[in-house]
Amino acid sequence: MTSSRAYRTIDAIWRMESAKLIAGLMRMVRDVGLAEDFAQDALVTAMQRWPETGIPDKPGAWLMTTAKRRALDFMRRAKVRDQKYIEIAHSMDLYTKEEMDQALDGEIGDDLLRLIFMTCHPVLSQDARVALTLRLLCGLTTDEIARSFLAAESTIAQRIVRAKRTLSAEKVPFEVPAGDERSARMSAVLEVVYLLFNEGYSATSGDCWIRPLLCQEALRLGRILAEIAPNESEVHGLVALMEIQSSRLRTRVNPAGQPVLLMDQNRAQWDRLLIRRGLAALERSRKIGCPLGPYSLQAAISACHAQAPTSAETDWIRIAALYEALSRAAPSPIVELNRAVAISMAFGPAFGLQIVDALSGESSLKSYHLLPSVRGDLLAKLGRLGEACSEFERAASMTRNVREQELLLNRAAECRNAAAE
Repeated sequence: MTSSRAYRTIDAIWRMESAKLIAGLMRMVRDVGLAEDFAQDALVTAMQRWPETGIPDKPGAWLMTTAKRRALDFMRRAKVRDQKYIEIAHSMDLYTKEEMDQALDGEIGDDLLRLIFMTCHPVLSQDARVALTLRLLCGLTTDEIARSFLAAESTIAQRIVRAKRTLSAEKVPFEVPAGDERSARMSAVLEVVYLLFNEGYSATSGDCWIRPLLCQEALRLGRILAEIAPNESEVHGLVALMEIQSSRLRTRVNPAGQPVLLMDQNRAQWDRLLIRRGLAALERSRKIGCPLGPYSLQAAISACHAQAPTSAETDWIRIAALYEALSRAAPSPIVELNRAVAISMAFGPAFGLQIVDALSGESSLKSYHLLPSVRGDLLAKLGRLGEACSEFERAASMTRNVREQELLLNRAAECRNAAAE
């Protein structure tokens, strides 16, 4: 294996395994900064060794073992107090054969959920929580997070460092709280799980358009939350959304890994079991009796697609109405952009383009590649091919995902060729 190929493989493995590594280490060191440092140490070791020795059969378990050894060495060198040695002795099940078997199977119990509740402690601001989530759980770089926030990389780096220091200084426990404290954090936890799922459903950067393991992990966490908070309508709403969206994962890319858009997907290959589970979760959300919140409304939109036998039979008028309700429940420029797409499908591209053009001055969408992408699609449908080509090219220059960039450039070429005919 060439060095460049090995490094690409290691990067892909790191993106899949980093959150589990950090969560597993947190149970041992109880400090999120140290946990990330030891995980990074293991990554550096892998980058030094694997190009020569080859990728291990179980790379995640290899990284976990290496990181835990580094953590234990650190504790010994630092001459941790006797009480800490006692705590380590009592937790030596971390090093038993059963634990290693679990690591080989990719299982870490509920450590990831504990980490999420920890990072969602109210001692952190919302921006800090989101940045820390994207860094620790989604494996995004500081630069990628900065682009998402439309902020300087140095600002995001400082925000993440301060957040980790705050969690350590305040001695925020590594646990899933109970009662009122758990309820108080639930909204923030749902946001984190939602971010985790979205990064898997549409990767911010890299060579793959989707990261299915992130989606699976987010869905697993959502199902646990639904069990421990059965009367929370939005918990069931988020689970419903993730179940239905997950049903499409196998059709979102073709065998070559290229993106396949919703209207072109083979609906016969959608996972009907996940759709049924999603519809059942949506019904549980409705039965609680609260007005549908943002996650439940998005799940209802996804349900419209899931229940349409073909793309031509999609109830776009209902979807447009649901987006209207969503824009009132959780107003944002991105929701408005999605509403524009629904309006265009229900009533024609000219109506959708009016909404999109009104969003052009939104500062929060300045670097959001889907704005010119949607505008390009609407212009193409209106026959304004030259303008559409420019918009697709602009969108391609803004995305960091290689597969999405290829898709947008292909669409630009199609418009250019059609205009030349």
